[in-house]
Order: sequence, then structure tokens, then C-alpha cells
Amino acid sequence: MSFDYKKEYKELYIPAKTPRIINVPEIHYSAVQGYGDPNEPDGEYKTAIGMLYTIAFTIKMSYKGSHKMDGYFSYVVPPLEGLWWQKGREDIDYAHKENLEWIAMIRLPDFVTKEEFDWAVLEGTKKKKMDFSKVEFFPYNEGMCVQCMHIGSYDEEDKTIGKMNQYLSKKGYVPDISPSRFHHEIYLSDPRRCAVEKRRTVIRHPIKEGK
Repeated sequence: MSFDYKKEYKELYIPAKTPRIINVPEIHYSAVQGYGDPNEPDGEYKTAIGMLYTIAFTIKMSYKGSHKMDGYFSYVVPPLEGLWWQKGREDIDYAHKENLEWIAMIRLPDFVTKEEFDWAVLEGTKKKKMDFSKVEFFPYNEGMCVQCMHIGSYDEEDKTIGKMNQYLSKKGYVPDISPSRFHHEIYLSDPRRCAVEKRRTVIRHPIKEGK
């Protein structure tokens, strides 16, 4: 049976609908950084997602070719994730998505080294005849965070974030959004196939002890 990160690490990917504090270890991602409204039909974000899935499936299907990765195991491609921010703000202004900056990313299996990742980028470039230079090997260590399952529209995430902040206040913590620690979303539902009101999105925020 294929290894499924969502099932094996439920504390990271399947949180409750009530906020909880979690310590997130360093995880390696395939990532693309960009700017602008993610809903633009032919925008930078859509292109980035296509690149990430090309690399993800190049790695996943590598066992069928001549290039063998040490420690390879059968696995389910982890869900799409995103780090989001807007300059000069600690929150997200959903009315001005054109000002969004983001890092779109997909978790890499534990056996993927930087060298194997570089091979996958070159392989994807040859197969798709596209420039994959924006796709990076991205280690990210979030540390102490609060997270919660959000059900519904992305534009209504502020309701869930409000619950998270109330929970933090009771526990003696405060949000710690900064230029190196971001608003983090993990997409468990495909928006093309799931009704808006049923979308499941993990929302994760970095935190620190309150003064």
C-alpha cells in the first residue's frame, strides 16, 4: 500500500475544527514563489501549480525509468500547500488579492535529496520543454504553530482565524506572522470538484508566547 502523508501524519494534515497548538518540524518542499491574484485564469499562480505537479509526478514515477532513487518507496503525492502574505500587513486583505505574495509548494518524500530534486527539475524541463528554474528545493521549519480545519470559502477564512486568535489568547500565546513565518494553508479539497461550502483547508499560523 502506498505511503500517505495525510494519514501517517494526521496531526499535521487532518486537524480538528477547533484550534490546537502544534510543533511542526522542518519539512522539505518543492516550491515556487510568486505574486498576484491566484484566481487569474492564466496567471502566475496557475503556472506555478502546473510546474509543481510536473515535478511531483516526475519523482513519483521515477521508479519506472532508468534513474533509481535510493530509499524510494511508493507514496501518495502530498496535498498542495501555500504560504501567503501582503507587504505591510500581518493579516490578509481578501478584497485586494492582486497584492498577494505567495509560495506555492508540495511536500517532498523523505528520500528526495537536493541532488535528486535537481534531477527531477532537469527531467521535467526535458519532457515539457519548459523553464522550470523557478521551482526550488525549499526547507521550511515552522516550529510552534496554531492550526485549525476551515470548512468553506477561502474568502471566509477570517472567521476561523478569529477562533484561532481567541484560543491563543486563552493559552497565553500570540500570532507571530513575520517576513520569515507566514500564513499557511493546506488544501485538502480540489476546488474544481468540491462545492465551495464543503472545501476543507488547514489554516496554520506561527505563534510565540505572549508578553
